[in-house]
Amino acid sequence: MFAMAAASAHAQGTRLGFYARTCPRAESIVRSTVQSHFRSNPAIAPGLLRMHFHDCFVQGCDASILIDGPNSEKTAPPNRLLRGYEVIDDAKTQLEAACPGVVSCADILTLAARDSVFVTRGINWQVPTGRRDGRVSLASDTSNLPAFTESIDSQKQKFAAFGLNTQDLVALVGGHTIGTSACQFFSYRLYNFTNGGPDPTINPAFLPQLQPLCPQNGDGSRRIDLDTGSGNRFDVSFFANLRNGRGILESDQKLWTDASTRSFVQRFLGERLRGMRPLNFNVEFARSMVKMSNIGVKTGTNGEIRRICSAIN
Repeated sequence: MFAMAAASAHAQGTRLGFYARTCPRAESIVRSTVQSHFRSNPAIAPGLLRMHFHDCFVQGCDASILIDGPNSEKTAPPNRLLRGYEVIDDAKTQLEAACPGVVSCADILTLAARDSVFVTRGINWQVPTGRRDGRVSLASDTSNLPAFTESIDSQKQKFAAFGLNTQDLVALVGGHTIGTSACQFFSYRLYNFTNGGPDPTINPAFLPQLQPLCPQNGDGSRRIDLDTGSGNRFDVSFFANLRNGRGILESDQKLWTDASTRSFVQRFLGERLRGMRPLNFNVEFARSMVKMSNIGVKTGTNGEIRRICSAIN
């Protein structure tokens, strides 16, 4: 898998060990920073993973999500609740002290996303590096981001535009095995979804658990685990919940109700289908992350190395 990842990355201009000579402690500094922040606030792990995804789907993986400004990406509705900016800033400060002007914010965010999976007891994989930072960050460009009500066909189109297939889609959405959602993004499913009743794809036995947490006209900012019963551990229980009608977001539950994605959910759960082997979720997630992390990568003179991640040089 890593040989394939390295080959794929090399074609994009990144490579394993990019900082081996210029900043040999780069990866260990990022990891220790993520671990330190995670100990005091576990919510930063899913926050960083989601931030990386949102960065790569807009202008490529170039840390444009980090730039401050009145109309920058971070001001757009899909990004307003992102968490973990302080972790990137902390790592950048340490890296600038150790190796000034060497390590890009784009690589810091990519490494931090990997380390967020590792600290939540998921897989550890090798990350090709060598990205440079972008100079453009516009809230209006965030329409590429899949929405929580989006159909599977629309999600597949958005992923395919970046060279990601249906298996990549299911694997990457599986990152919802860690983290939370605010009630405002799914409570509509619990009440007047169809004919005055709840979303029929929700397990009826699950409704009495969810409705008290997100009452009708209640606090829309209250946060609920996306993976009920295992919200802080990177594992396959997210997919088991989808199989059991216990998905939180409408777009997540559709991975089970749509036949084209259900087969991947089943295989991640260890099922053998029509001669197709089961899939190891951790391994396939890592493979898909390497693919995603090379979307629109800027190298050489196409980007810069920001000294402060929130500001263009």
